[in-house]
Amino acid sequence: MLEINTIYNEDCLTIMKKLSDNYFDLIITDPPYGINADRRHGAGGGWKIYRQTGWDKERPSKEVFKEMLRVSKNQIIWGGNYFINYLYPTMCWLIWNKGQRGFSLADGEMAWTSFDKAIRIFDYSRVKFLNAEKRKHPTQKPTALGRWILNKFAKQGDLIFDPFTGSGSFLLACKHLGFNYIGCEIDKEYVEIAQRRLSQKTLLSLDTKQDGGFKW
Repeated sequence: MLEINTIYNEDCLTIMKKLSDNYFDLIITDPPYGINADRRHGAGGGWKIYRQTGWDKERPSKEVFKEMLRVSKNQIIWGGNYFINYLYPTMCWLIWNKGQRGFSLADGEMAWTSFDKAIRIFDYSRVKFLNAEKRKHPTQKPTALGRWILNKFAKQGDLIFDPFTGSGSFLLACKHLGFNYIGCEIDKEYVEIAQRRLSQKTLLSLDTKQDGGFKW
């Protein structure tokens, strides 16, 4: 039995293999895409260079995805377009529209879901995101995105799991909205970063227009 509202500093596959079927109500996660995101930087050094630990050197194995589907009733997996051969066809994709058309960066990101619903789009500019939160991870997602997902796809009492916690944005969204969660992150330093974010007590701002949730 796992302790709720806890981040485990372990390989998620090791943890999931010990769990029963449908242990979690919902997985919301952003696995490594295998694109060396930790080694990237912008032209002229314009982007922050993060620790180059090789965590994004390759995609998780097919076995990891098999276990994610087994231990949870539903799943939302960011970067699902990188994992098509591990998943099954779905009508419900989520799109994060970053509002940055005209730049060299991608206009948005995609998430595969297990839900039998229509495609949904989250409009939240990358500029707004960078102004609202300090980035601690090169592929960090907005906490507002996590709240938007929970408001649309989770129900009261659900237990949420993020097997690739990173800097903890999805877990922070769970805390904001009162959902119990469990996280797993193999990198000890990112575990510590996520724990610090989750320990914050001060409410910094409120954005009711965007998602009806909080920003800490």
